[in-house]
This record gives sequence, C-alpha cells and structure tokens, in this order.
Amino acid sequence: MTVSANWSYPTAIRFGAGRIAEIGECCAAAGIKKPLLVTDSGLASLPITQRTLDLMERAGLGRAMFSEVDPNPTEINMEAGLKVYRDGGHDGVIAFGGGSGLDLGKLLAFMAGQTRPVWDFEDIGDWWTRANADAIAPIIAVPTTAGTGSEVGRASVIVNSQTHVKKIIFHPKILPTIVISDPELTVGMPPFITAGTGMDAFIHCFEAFCSPHFHPMSQGIALEGMRLVKENLPRVYEDAGDIEARGNMLVAAAMGAVAFQKGLGATHAVSHSVGAIYNTHHGMTNAVVLPSVIKMNHPAIENRVIDITHYLGIAGGFDGFTRFIMTLRETLKVPERLRDMGVGTDRIDEMTKMALEDPSAGGNPIKMTTENTRALFEVCI
Repeated sequence: MTVSANWSYPTAIRFGAGRIAEIGECCAAAGIKKPLLVTDSGLASLPITQRTLDLMERAGLGRAMFSEVDPNPTEINMEAGLKVYRDGGHDGVIAFGGGSGLDLGKLLAFMAGQTRPVWDFEDIGDWWTRANADAIAPIIAVPTTAGTGSEVGRASVIVNSQTHVKKIIFHPKILPTIVISDPELTVGMPPFITAGTGMDAFIHCFEAFCSPHFHPMSQGIALEGMRLVKENLPRVYEDAGDIEARGNMLVAAAMGAVAFQKGLGATHAVSHSVGAIYNTHHGMTNAVVLPSVIKMNHPAIENRVIDITHYLGIAGGFDGFTRFIMTLRETLKVPERLRDMGVGTDRIDEMTKMALEDPSAGGNPIKMTTENTRALFEVCI
C-alpha cells in the first residue's frame, strides 16, 4: 500500500501502513509525557501491542499498560483502570484496540480528573456540561479493528454492571487528539472479528443513511462508507494480508462513526440490549439482526434503499439489496439466528424494554413500540 495521508476530519488522523512508528511523535504533539496504553486482554500479549510498547519505551514514554478490559466494558473495568492511571501518575492515554479498548481508554482519560460518578455524564440533554473540561487528559487512539470507528467519536459506551444496561457517556473532549490509522495493525484479526467489525461499519453507514433525521453531510459519508465495505470486506475476509483493502476498511469504519451523528436505529437498539445481557460480539449481533430490521422498516426506507443500490451497483431494487445482504452474511459466515450465539427467549421482555430506552431507537425510520420491538426479538432469536 502506497497511500499515506494526514487528515483533520473530524480530528487529526495519520493514515497509512507503518505509521504506528510515529506514536512517540504523536504523544509529543498531544503533550503526553507518561501515557497509559489501554487495550483488552486478548491484545495485550500480541506482537502489535508489544511493538507499540517498545516504540513508546524508545521514545522515553515508558511502557505502562492496562488490559483488564471486558468485551463490553463496565464501570468495574473503569475503576480498575483509573486506579492504575492515577497510581502511575499518567498524563494521557493511548487507546489501543477495537471498540472495547478504545471506549474504555477514552473513558479513563475523561474520568481521571472528574469528581462526580460516571453516570452523571450520560448522553442526556446537557449532562456533559457537568464535567470539568480542563481535567480531561489527552487521548491518542489507535484502532486495530475496522468496525466501531470509536477512534473518531466523542463518546464511550459502558455497561452498568448492576443493571446490565449500556450507557453512552458523551463529551466533546472525549474525541481523541490524534488518531493513528495503520492498516498493518489489523492484519492479525481472526476471520470472525474481521467479519463482525466489518459488518458493524456497514450497518453504521446503512442505519445513518436511512435515519429520518436531517444531516446531509452524514448522508453522503454514509453512502461512500457502504461502497468501501461492499468492495473491501469480502477481500479482507478472504485474504487477511490485503493491506489496501484493510486500509479501506479502516477508512469505512471511521466514516461510519462520523455518519451516525445523523442517527442509528433498531439494529443497534436491539444489539446493545442483547450484548449487555449475553455479552455477544456487537458487530456480529448487528449482522444477525439486520435483515429483520430491514423487513420491519421496508415501508419507510424503500426509496432510500433504492438510492443505495444505484450507488453501489446492486441490481433488483429493494429486493436486490436484501439479497445482497443475505449473500454477504453467507460469505462472512454470520450466524443465522441469535440463538446460535447463545441468546435465549427467557429475557425478551427485559431486552425489549432496554431496546426502547436505547438512544439508537430514536433514529429508527419506523417508531419502535413494545409490540413491534418484541416481535423483532422473537423473529431474530
């Protein structure tokens, strides 16, 4: 891959193969002298993580790491990380990994200097103004998966371990100062994670495009993001070493996260609820749920979907798009039903309530009700 570029939309992004080597320079630019690298336990011992720690050490930044991060991080993970951050006298965070590592790393930087509990900063109204903005530490984000796009987001998702409800914590300064988007770091992803994260990126774009809210810039970004996933996700699933396709998927993931400022929908509302209770992989859960949501929303999104087919070169209109999704799921070995991921029917009422309270529900093209949401769970499980 020969493309290398510097972007500042929506934050400074250093994109290109091998650019993790600039980690020391990035920390200096962000004013970080003693960073804490935050990642998940699965990544902690991998070569890409150890190489990054080596680069930090050579730059005089130490090699401190916190990796007690669950796939769906909780406030328990956060409190453990805050203790390490404070005890170590750190002054910034390198958020490294997929959605869980990125989200928790950003949250540690946000909460390190706050005196109020994290739930006081939930993304409700102007609650974010409660935070002491001057106490938020700088963040360098390094994605190692191409899905959530959390590296360009102003929020973190955290599960309340008592209620099992996912909460969104928002503040403008949670947005990382610099992103290193290096496709070489994503080469080691196993096929299941490549598929799940890639579908997450696609669905971010799709739900944003179909959301009834007004945001033309997000609309355009979502459309191109879907094209990039369509053309590159099958390539990286087939050939893990395809650096060009890996790079395009990283771009698509970031585009999806920018696009969903316009809104998400029922796919994410359901997936958030399932993941909070059953700890399923978020992107793969989305991929299982998506066809049923498309069917549910058909009357409200048909014209939007036809626009998508024109841009993506998919024949057959709305039905052709549905066939494309089903074929893509088959190619990526997406489970047929949620039951194949260990989800049971005994907590449907609880998940229905959670889905209706999820912020994503407000962006669905058809109003989500107890009746249609419960029916959605029943058909998906």
